[in-house]
Amino acid sequence: MNLEQLGLLGIFIAGAIPWLEAIAFIPPGIVAGFDPVLTVIAAVIGNVSTIFLFAYSGSGIRTWLKKRREAKGKTGDSPKYQKALVAFQKYGFWGMAALGPIIIGSQFAAAASVAAGVKPIKASIFISVSVLIWSIALAWVMVGLGVKLF
Repeated sequence: MNLEQLGLLGIFIAGAIPWLEAIAFIPPGIVAGFDPVLTVIAAVIGNVSTIFLFAYSGSGIRTWLKKRREAKGKTGDSPKYQKALVAFQKYGFWGMAALGPIIIGSQFAAAASVAAGVKPIKASIFISVSVLIWSIALAWVMVGLGVKLF
């Protein structure tokens, strides 16, 4: 496995980690000299895999997080989750799908959308498309500006 493949694997894994969005790892990948198309693909596939996971297990994750917070002596939902619900109420599903990856994170946008009544498949697909669009736009800007370290 060469350095670029190892780096793309790292970008894939980082994109899959909640709170670490695909769009956060595209710039370092491009700056490091990785192929922009492969960087976007790795980051987006990693991110999308957890979007589906959060959408389909959103209520279970919410219950688990709530119990975990209560065990620590905290009450109610986490501030991040409350922020997600406020964003959903303010922007609706289409706004959440478009802006979720930037405002609260794509995984939380999916979970909040499902918790608000959106079907998991619809939330997963539209938020994943949003991540893809944001990722392509970011890579396009970086390539257009000629940003590269190596």
